[in-house]
Amino acid sequence: MKKFVVVAGNIGVGKSSLVERLSRKLDWRPFYEPEAHNPYLADFYRDMSAWGFQSQIYFLANRLHAQRQLINHPDSVIQDRSIYEDAEIFACALHEQGTMNDRDYATYRDLFTALSGFIPPPDLVVYLRASVSTLLTRITLRSREYERAIPSAYLELLNRLYEGWIASFTLCPVLTVPADNLDFVAHPGHLELIVQKVQEKLTGKEVVLFDPQEISTSTD
Repeated sequence: MKKFVVVAGNIGVGKSSLVERLSRKLDWRPFYEPEAHNPYLADFYRDMSAWGFQSQIYFLANRLHAQRQLINHPDSVIQDRSIYEDAEIFACALHEQGTMNDRDYATYRDLFTALSGFIPPPDLVVYLRASVSTLLTRITLRSREYERAIPSAYLELLNRLYEGWIASFTLCPVLTVPADNLDFVAHPGHLELIVQKVQEKLTGKEVVLFDPQEISTSTD
């Protein structure tokens, strides 16, 4: 049976890396976030007030294109960041910061609400949770020039919004992965542990939270 899984989480947490590895392990079709092609992104990080609305509209449009493709794809799919995060995390953060005004935010929310009603929910959200210090380290390692100016306070705000969103998300089950402690890039055993819990969650089993013993015995 076809499955639709989303990998969610803050900037630099490792979503694309996990999508790539899970898609290979499980033979799923990956759908990546189109951030590298966003013509507004570099301008946005330089001046969020001027470019926040345009950048969010671009992301929303591209996310909808991806949604249509993954819905029509005959096999199981895994998506790098959900359409819900655009509205509930990033647009909300801009509005809370005062870098998206009330009028633009209301327009964006109205558009998102109208469009999201036509989108089927995923079967599972895999939420990568990490501290700001971990995010900053990983952002530095991947050397995207436009990300180097991201302030830690912005990442802290996004983390807070992510936690609130996950706590209230009810459209499908959620698997929370402690990304501070699990390094699925360096340790294949950590990836196998995530794969196991994803499969258990998709079959309706009660998944035990990741515990330190599981993690420590999976570093190979």
